[in-house]
Amino acid sequence: MRCLRLFLCLSLQKRNAAGVHTKGIEIYWVKIDCRVTSRFSRNVITSRAVNRANVSKEAFFDVELPKTAFITNFTMTIDGVIYPGIIKEKEVAQKQYQKAVSSGQTAGLVKASGRKTEKFSVSVNIAAASKITFELTYEELLKRNFGKYEMFIKVNPKQLVNKFEIDAHIFEPQGISDLEVEGTFINNDLLPVVKKSFSGKRGHVSFSPTIDQQRTCGNCTTSLLQGDFVIKYDVNRDSPNNLQIVNGYFVHFFAPKNLTRLPKNVVFVIDHSGSMCGRKIQQTREALIKIVEDLNPDDHFNLVPFESRVSTWKDTLVKATPENVNEAKQFIQTITCSGSTNLHGGLMTAIEMLNKAHQNGTVPARSASLIIMLTDGHPDGCKSTARIHHDVQEKIQGKYPLYNLGFGYDLDYSFLDKLAKENNGLARRIYEDSDSALQLQGFYDEVANPLLTEVTLEYSENAISDLTQNSFKHFYDGSEIVVAGRIIDNDLNFFTTEVKAHGAFDDLTFSEQADIEETAKALEDQKYIFEDYIEKLWAYLTINQLLEKRTTATGYEKSNLTAEALEMSLKYKFVTPLTSMVVTKPEDNEDKEAIADKPVEAEATRASQSYTYQSPQTTTYTSVDGDPHFIIAMPQKEDALCFNINEDPGTVLNLIRDPVTGVTVNGELIGDERTSNDAALHNTYFGRLGIVNVQLNLKLEITPKKITLYNGSKQMSFTWLDEGTLRNSGFTLKIIKKRSLEVSLGAGARFMVILHQAWRKNGVHQDFLGFYTVDSHRLSEHAHGLLGQFFHPIDFDILEVHPGSDPQKPDATMIVKNNQLTVTRGWQKDYTEDVRHGTNVPCWFIHNNGEGLIDGTYTDYIVSSLF
Repeated sequence: MRCLRLFLCLSLQKRNAAGVHTKGIEIYWVKIDCRVTSRFSRNVITSRAVNRANVSKEAFFDVELPKTAFITNFTMTIDGVIYPGIIKEKEVAQKQYQKAVSSGQTAGLVKASGRKTEKFSVSVNIAAASKITFELTYEELLKRNFGKYEMFIKVNPKQLVNKFEIDAHIFEPQGISDLEVEGTFINNDLLPVVKKSFSGKRGHVSFSPTIDQQRTCGNCTTSLLQGDFVIKYDVNRDSPNNLQIVNGYFVHFFAPKNLTRLPKNVVFVIDHSGSMCGRKIQQTREALIKIVEDLNPDDHFNLVPFESRVSTWKDTLVKATPENVNEAKQFIQTITCSGSTNLHGGLMTAIEMLNKAHQNGTVPARSASLIIMLTDGHPDGCKSTARIHHDVQEKIQGKYPLYNLGFGYDLDYSFLDKLAKENNGLARRIYEDSDSALQLQGFYDEVANPLLTEVTLEYSENAISDLTQNSFKHFYDGSEIVVAGRIIDNDLNFFTTEVKAHGAFDDLTFSEQADIEETAKALEDQKYIFEDYIEKLWAYLTINQLLEKRTTATGYEKSNLTAEALEMSLKYKFVTPLTSMVVTKPEDNEDKEAIADKPVEAEATRASQSYTYQSPQTTTYTSVDGDPHFIIAMPQKEDALCFNINEDPGTVLNLIRDPVTGVTVNGELIGDERTSNDAALHNTYFGRLGIVNVQLNLKLEITPKKITLYNGSKQMSFTWLDEGTLRNSGFTLKIIKKRSLEVSLGAGARFMVILHQAWRKNGVHQDFLGFYTVDSHRLSEHAHGLLGQFFHPIDFDILEVHPGSDPQKPDATMIVKNNQLTVTRGWQKDYTEDVRHGTNVPCWFIHNNGEGLIDGTYTDYIVSSLF
């Protein structure tokens, strides 16, 4: 049975040796149609292909789209039959997908992120001489950075196309003041093919090279069209039309000109722990030197390097005089890496430094203060992440935005993201590349020139509802504030806005009044406007802001935010982190389905050509069962890793060892029954488990025959025919007859043991045990062992997915712990729900006894006895 492959952000460059699509499939038409109205863009990518072969062939549709975009529609049309994508609640879609997986109907799902783009990919078999049309629609609000809006189009048809076209129409009621086009692949020959024009409120860009103009050389069959096509524009800042109203919804764009720059007070908090050694610290020094060189003489600054200890360059913030800048550059050159990551101490020092500067009046009263932190690791100092969240928020009290820059992938990005959002800032990933220093400088440039602080946008009282965010800590040069909402007063004739803010010299107020009827009428006859665009813009902004609030909320508030964002995602047909698109395709005379999800930056992978399989996880257990098959759940990536350990019967393996809590779990292998002349490799299983808690003075020995508890000098025995619960101080033992055993040690260590009983007439297999970690959150950071080491987050990247020896199990390259491994997509059984048959759990299989994934080698985990 052929399986559907649906991938989001999957590089298909290795489909075959030529790096193009399957031979016999010809893409004869590609069009990227863009419509932008008031910064809100709707983009439709259409690709038409024909199977010229005399047998059925597989056609692929690969699209890279901006991270900030939401997919809104996808269809395939095959010989006149339309197969649509349907957007559903993620949980509903996952159950549907899981059901398909369990019946072997689908091959999997990939989702991932690059720097600017995500990739959507789908494949389908098309019959000989048949045609297919793929059409993908996505929408996004273009953001203003450095004084320009940027529309980013990734071009990579992977073969020469008879008709290739990019057609972009822009309509801006404020008028277009500038329009430019850049292309990384555009050479002197292609330059005349790029057409651009703008006048008044309209702008147009087109690019349609002939098939000969696409060639890399005169007779080449390879295409030049591979890279970035970027449209940049700005609007007329003198125009009064920054307030727009259509069908009861309004949007307000705020970016006044001719404002005086505010002095800036910035503390750079710099991680120089041991993991920063090498190129990271070198690039950090390089970027910091350039950044302090660019400080304005009216700015104040300081440097707070941290590792295990926290130090400071100066005791207080100092003015960015030439002398201080030169001294700071010399200090930066001396920063070296060592120790662990006392992130808490670094941030608390920076906040206290800014607090004192304002209290003592050593910085201007009218100035913008902010903290920029760079780190590449986990906050592994003496404070928990919850304590860091609490202490930073309590100390900063909303006074200064906190910007967290996460270097690379071996870090807790979701922690940095939440911490920044709780404190009026944002997180940004810095990619480990040759241009890392430029990325750091680029981010600093975005916040280098504050123009206003404490910006509040107010609207007609009692006339509006469902307002998006309307207060902002800082407004930076080259950016723009966008606020949207719903007008609920049907009798309102004039719409008034008032913006209040603190400027460089005094408090400012910007007022505007718009005639609702005239404003709406002025937009009615514009042919470039797609229907209800302001309502869609409002929904796009609202959903994004609900999702942001959700990252910092808890309990009932988080549930409400989730429900509201989900309802809007479904209503406006956006693929968001709460929804999935179920894609139906014909296969072997039967329609089959798979799911496209919206990637999240906290789950991002190494680059635009990396990817992470999202599996329909039925459990979050980290476990070992079977032969023995280790399954490592990766809930932060919604995936799993797996490996086997091949050793002789009688070998005892350490599964968990925590010297702090005194918890140890070991397992002894048994093998199949076999005759002495049988030289085949043993199938091995766990036939005996030993669980120890030194603090409780407990030992538990579990075999398929009996369960023995040693409590100090006391001993109790049970069989698997018993059923009941035993509770003691800090200890609970629950036996379910002939099925499972649950062990709770204290408040946060809970394990499950599954009994597997062999068919008595089999004569080969023996009864054996499976071991599952249900809860490990109270075990310490020093927990280790074949399972215990995975109680701490690890990161991995999956690259170059390609067919393996088994068509159902693709191979890939995995980057994990700085190792490059060849891994295979496979399945392992989880028996927590179905003891007899188990449930398939998709996972990436690491060969050679987990080599490269586990710390050291597997022989390091062999111990002398069960206890």
